[in-house]
Amino acid sequence: MTNPTLAAGTVERHLRARRATGRGLLMPYVTGGITPGWTDYLPAFAAAGADAIEVGLPFSDPTLDGATIQQAGEAALARGASTRRILSDLSGLPDLGVPLVVSTYYNLVLHDGPEAFCAALRRAGVGGLIVPDLPVHEADELTDVAEAAGIELVLLASPATPQPRLAEISGRSRGFVYAVSLMGTTGERASLAASSAELTERIRRVTDRPVLLGFGISTPDQAREARRHADGVVVGAAVMRRVLDGAGPDDLRAFLATLRQALDQECDRPR
Repeated sequence: MTNPTLAAGTVERHLRARRATGRGLLMPYVTGGITPGWTDYLPAFAAAGADAIEVGLPFSDPTLDGATIQQAGEAALARGASTRRILSDLSGLPDLGVPLVVSTYYNLVLHDGPEAFCAALRRAGVGGLIVPDLPVHEADELTDVAEAAGIELVLLASPATPQPRLAEISGRSRGFVYAVSLMGTTGERASLAASSAELTERIRRVTDRPVLLGFGISTPDQAREARRHADGVVVGAAVMRRVLDGAGPDDLRAFLATLRQALDQECDRPR
């Protein structure tokens, strides 16, 4: 079973340790409750070489999500997915060997209250939390509650974030800094946004915390390019499009293995 007494700081320690070996970090995403056996995807992700796994709690008004993640959320909600059911599913998992990070919108945190919400995450064996619609200047309460519960609250930075605010985000984020590659919603794109390189370079000026780049990374070439700037990548829409198209755990393991290989090849490239 997943360990409910997971040590505080596990996400960041785990990612730092893997980064220290020269490894490019890979965090795939899955919408909780998307299929009847949705948790079967998680060990497949770990087997493919994931360094952390992001689990989305579906919400009815996902303002930062593009069409694919929105469709996945709607499908999960239509199946009756809820925060309690998803966390109950997670609590029944064996140890995956990599940390779990939940992502959702602040409305769901407020529904039960930050204390109860973070305590429920902890009981389910979750180590990190991403709340994309929570700005840093309003994050004090959740930051304190999450820390007390042993949950690492990950903050997001975008290309439009001014440098002083970027320093505050990087300093207050736990686990890693989530670098949003472009001003827009999640979704697959033909190329990696040019703004991602500048953003990750600006983050690196103010922190040595791991930096994961997300939004639009969907191919091995994009993962390889992203690794030249960031410590690793978050891959969501490309995974969920395949799930929506009927891909099973073995299919996703094979897809993520191509990203893992690309990240490893970039790590091995002479500098």
